[in-house]
Amino acid sequence: MRNNIYLPRLLDVAVADYLTAFGAVVIEGAKWCGKTWTSRQHSQSEFMLGSPAGNFQNKRLAELSPALVLDGVVPRLLDEWQEVPLLWDAVRAEVDKRNAKGQFILTGSATPNQKGVLHSGAGRIGRLRLRPMSLFEAGLSSGVVSLAELCRGRMTPALTGEVELRTLAEHIVRGGWPGNLSVPVANAGLLAKEYLAAILENDIARLDGSKKNVQKMTLLLKSLARNESTTATNKVLKNDIRAIDAEDIDDDTIAAYLETFRRLFLLDNQLPFSPATRSSIRIKQAEKRHLADPSLTCALLRLDPEGLINDLETYGFLFEALAERDLRVYANSFGGELYHYQDYKNNEIDAVIELPDKSWCAFEIKLGANQIDSAANQLLSVNASIEKSGGAPASVLAVVCGLTNAAYQRPDGVFVVPLTALKN
Repeated sequence: MRNNIYLPRLLDVAVADYLTAFGAVVIEGAKWCGKTWTSRQHSQSEFMLGSPAGNFQNKRLAELSPALVLDGVVPRLLDEWQEVPLLWDAVRAEVDKRNAKGQFILTGSATPNQKGVLHSGAGRIGRLRLRPMSLFEAGLSSGVVSLAELCRGRMTPALTGEVELRTLAEHIVRGGWPGNLSVPVANAGLLAKEYLAAILENDIARLDGSKKNVQKMTLLLKSLARNESTTATNKVLKNDIRAIDAEDIDDDTIAAYLETFRRLFLLDNQLPFSPATRSSIRIKQAEKRHLADPSLTCALLRLDPEGLINDLETYGFLFEALAERDLRVYANSFGGELYHYQDYKNNEIDAVIELPDKSWCAFEIKLGANQIDSAANQLLSVNASIEKSGGAPASVLAVVCGLTNAAYQRPDGVFVVPLTALKN
């Protein structure tokens, strides 16, 4: 069911591979990140659970007769399957019955409450996460530098062209939403605003039917935005809310709300990295906070491109979020995982990519070219400290920069790469 105007996603390869290995594949991710469009490139028939046609007739049909919904040319797409959680077990049972691969593709923008879902789907249903588009997928990166090659220590020096401060700001505000690519810059922030409204007004209530305090959830989202690309604790988030809202909010409520956001794929945090299990280094076990896309942070903080340019400190944090979003998308395409590093000596590395062979690469992320020297020195210093303490050193050190016009390797061995030149 291919569409001629579809922009290929890096996940397409994984979807095709998974369809040869599993009876069904579930593609999860935030609303509006392109799950349905991507799934349609790999399916031959579809059933849209979230369609409002006929007063949501499809949903009622699925509730009454799940087996009927599964009948169609395969791979069959079941879009927004979480609207009828019992479909999960129906798919699992049908996969067992048919004993064949590539039967179903399920998409979901929320993880339903496990109540009523009887089987995990292990061995039968493979899971994939689709994230908002990277700059390369959106056609906003030249792709001169391959991250996979860079992580093996290979990169051909190249002039990559000048990048304007405003251009990067526009990329951040627009976000990685496929439906937003052709929207004029002046209106590009509206999608993220409406996304958040849809989450707060509709999706949260539909997720488990429990009543939530929308005002406090909004304040929590604003606190997450304020603490984007940091390791802020739940206590910090709680204090942010207390400073604005006269009513108290307890730790359990904060944790519950964060779990709700996670189930809606609204969060995409970076886990902490340890260089070796036998290392004497004590690692701060704190996740780095990220919303699913930096455009959401802009919407919550009411920032347009001009606002970012006038607040370079915030701009720096959001550029870091943009770079880490893209690094994760690229790394996942070749089996890498994205982490961050922070120890109790206050040594930090913005981004760590661990490869399947357990080697790892260290990245500092800087908006301005004037920050490259300090970033390179930071990488060299922290890497030396890790090795001295008994940990395995990074195989590659690199600075990902916003406002530089070349990809090259410094005399000290550190690579410098413009974000707008990267691909997987």
